[in-house]
Amino acid sequence: MNIRKAELRDGEEITALLVRAQWFTYKELYSEPYIQQLIGKYYNEKRIRKEITEISDAWHGYYIALEKGNITGIIGGGLVEDKVGEIYVFYLDPELRGKGIGTRLLEFYTQLQKHHYSATEQRVSVAKGNHFGIPFYEARGFVLQEEQVAYGASKEDKDISLLYSRSI
Repeated sequence: MNIRKAELRDGEEITALLVRAQWFTYKELYSEPYIQQLIGKYYNEKRIRKEITEISDAWHGYYIALEKGNITGIIGGGLVEDKVGEIYVFYLDPELRGKGIGTRLLEFYTQLQKHHYSATEQRVSVAKGNHFGIPFYEARGFVLQEEQVAYGASKEDKDISLLYSRSI
């Protein structure tokens, strides 16, 4: 497996993987119209291509895992405060879960946030009820801090995130 920063040529494949992962991860948690709304807002190719090129401390860009030339996982995030990094996007090809891709991507990204951006704490928000993400993060030392309305959602959406953090 190879991990590298995403490039514009990866935009279409990143978008396709993120859309598949949304359906896989959230089909039991949210309504079909709500998932379609999330995909339309956050996981359209125009936005993905913009996020590949516009890098800052607040958004470090996408990093991708590749096997045999195919994208198998995606991670991205930024600094939310001085020395506090957050993972905003982290999805794998649903058919390849359990093969160590997520662990390797998280380790890579943690080192990036720690050494390049001087983060000493790492956060992630996970959808309440996400039985894929919650055990993964807890097994890697993330500790639940609080429940909150998910980014971009309203109370009426019933989209609750669990904020986890760990020292790095």
